[in-house]
Amino acid sequence: MNYKEKRPWGEFENILDLPYSKVKKITIFPGQAPSYQYHFKRSEIYIIIKGEALITIDGEESEYVKGDIIRVPVRAKHKVKNIGQDDLIFVEIQLGEYFGEDDIVRISDEYGRA
Repeated sequence: MNYKEKRPWGEFENILDLPYSKVKKITIFPGQAPSYQYHFKRSEIYIIIKGEALITIDGEESEYVKGDIIRVPVRAKHKVKNIGQDDLIFVEIQLGEYFGEDDIVRISDEYGRA
């Protein structure tokens, strides 16, 4: 069974966990967002499968919808916010040398985790 974890902003589910990649299904509740963060050891690719997102990458904001693909380079500061009325669901593909949760450097966080 896939590993799921609830967070104050929604939840994530690990779909695939390999030495060279990790894939997650991420759900963000309306109006919520995980922390503004970056990673030293991985890049990420997001594929929006439901909802509307406002994604900030290195200070630049853009809106995305179902079918859009977003690339987040290693060390790029990024944040995903759900700007729709329904849950935002996207697939996150992590590529790199390490995929642990301790490779998250939080810059700011609405839930006191930074």
